[in-house]
Amino acid sequence: MFSMLPSKAQASRSTKGVRSLGFYNRHTGERGQGSYWVDGDYQSKILTDFSQILRDHRQNEAAPMDKRLFDFAYQLRESLSFKDELHVISGYRSPKTNAMLAKQSNGVAKKSYHMKGMALDLALPGVKLAHIREAAIELKLGGVGYYPKSGFVHIDTGPVRHW
Repeated sequence: MFSMLPSKAQASRSTKGVRSLGFYNRHTGERGQGSYWVDGDYQSKILTDFSQILRDHRQNEAAPMDKRLFDFAYQLRESLSFKDELHVISGYRSPKTNAMLAKQSNGVAKKSYHMKGMALDLALPGVKLAHIREAAIELKLGGVGYYPKSGFVHIDTGPVRHW
């Protein structure tokens, strides 16, 4: 009998495999890479390492980053067939740093997802920012901001929207 339902093997495929990322923090010069998800389980040591690399460099303050943000970055990288490390301009932002940046620029939200560990400002060397933006929007995994004058695309795990 023919069935439209996936077999057990197909259904379990999404929990098998490895998701790896590499980051380069443009402000601190630090790099970090690792497999943050293995066979359906997030790897807490790698997530902690990533959160340290993505810390607020102005205050030297780290906070746990949203796991879904790494999935968003991973899927974005995969959709663009980008194999190198992601260049990070901003990850976690302390309230103090966010307030200071908001005073300097209209482009900084007073209740930024960066303060919740739910946002990344990034660039992929060799990939046009417009292509990164398009790919991120197509994924429909959260917010996407386009900042071509500043040289980055913002992604976050808030509601799906773009600007």
